[in-house]
Amino acid sequence: MSTLKHAPGPAARSAFRLGMLTAIVVGLATLGALYLRDVLTTATALYSLIALFPVYLILVASALSVWLGYDKDVTDLRPVYR
Repeated sequence: MSTLKHAPGPAARSAFRLGMLTAIVVGLATLGALYLRDVLTTATALYSLIALFPVYLILVASALSVWLGYDKDVTDLRPVYR
């Protein structure tokens, strides 16, 4: 018996968008708070913003996509024929 595949719907799309916006706000607020409390210097804050923040967003997007059902596995692949 095969399992049924369900595509994520509009609620998952809205949850993904809300989760990403929340992650952006929380990440930027954390960077700002650390900078204002003099934990980060200007150079380290810019490095964190330019080099580390995109990696953080990719990790958050990966976690959200798996949680909301956007992940793919081997059964979703189709053979390619010429």
